Amino acid sequence: MKLLILGGTVFLGRHVVDAALAAGCEVTLLNRGTREVHFAQPVEQLRGDRDGDLSALHGRRFDAVVDCSGYTPAQMQRTADVLGDQVDHYVFVSTISVYARFPPGQVFDETAPVTTATEGYGGCKARAEEVIQAALPGRVTVLRPGLIVGPHDPTGRFTYWPLRLARGGRVVAPGRPDRPVHFIDVRDLAAWCVQLAQRRTPGVFHGVGPTGTMAGLLQACQQAAGVDAQLTWCDDAQLLRANVAPWTGLPLWIPETDADFGGMLLASDQRAVQAGLTTRPWVATARDTLAWALAAGSPAGSAATLTPEAEAEVLAGLP
Repeated sequence: MKLLILGGTVFLGRHVVDAALAAGCEVTLLNRGTREVHFAQPVEQLRGDRDGDLSALHGRRFDAVVDCSGYTPAQMQRTADVLGDQVDHYVFVSTISVYARFPPGQVFDETAPVTTATEGYGGCKARAEEVIQAALPGRVTVLRPGLIVGPHDPTGRFTYWPLRLARGGRVVAPGRPDRPVHFIDVRDLAAWCVQLAQRRTPGVFHGVGPTGTMAGLLQACQQAAGVDAQLTWCDDAQLLRANVAPWTGLPLWIPETDADFGGMLLASDQRAVQAGLTTRPWVATARDTLAWALAAGSPAGSAATLTPEAEAEVLAGLP
């Protein structure tokens, strides 16, 4: 299969390349060429800009596309105009942020209301979905992941947890131990992207892993680190009083009563599993993420996660 990957050098894209090569695909990348990545096998690399020059795609035909870099409707329209009938199937990686809101305690599937916004991350992705589906009717897979985690994560969000548990000591554990959470290993999502492209599976699917608990996540990270740590559970009210930022301060923590985002980690994975998504155990993800982070010098990433000093202040303020 001739597979075009739009992006391919940062996080999900580089794992899609690995998965495609492992599946025996003939891989072509199109990106701006601002990052150099070495892959296990040679891949064709084209230069282009989703907001400008896409002439490198003129006259090229591909069996499928995996789009890891489309963010705006204008980018999607420009790409569709260039590729047109020269591609049989299109896998677009969107986001669960396209939904209008996430009511507390409500599990939601792919039929939940989508935002009508035309700006912002969620609004732009929602309109981008519409553009590519209209341009290539019946030939599009839309994936809506939640938090994507694993090696080479540039954000440092999930990475915070295996690194923090590896330091040991008293650890601020957010919310209820049984609070539902989910995330997806980037390698599992990448492999599924390639499978969906190969099978030409149309439709909209949540790119999320199975639901577990916050306690289960932290225990998996502790097991991966092999270090003793004392989990000190802080409820939502305590964390808000301590000015801990939801989601960014402590990854995967959002106050469960938040009217707009309290249910964000309640996306159903049923349709995804039926479409072939398989995922590895959480401890394997934590172990591999920790190993990569330590080898890379424990990258902090772009997320403003809780510093050791701020965590100590939270612990000191507990009754």
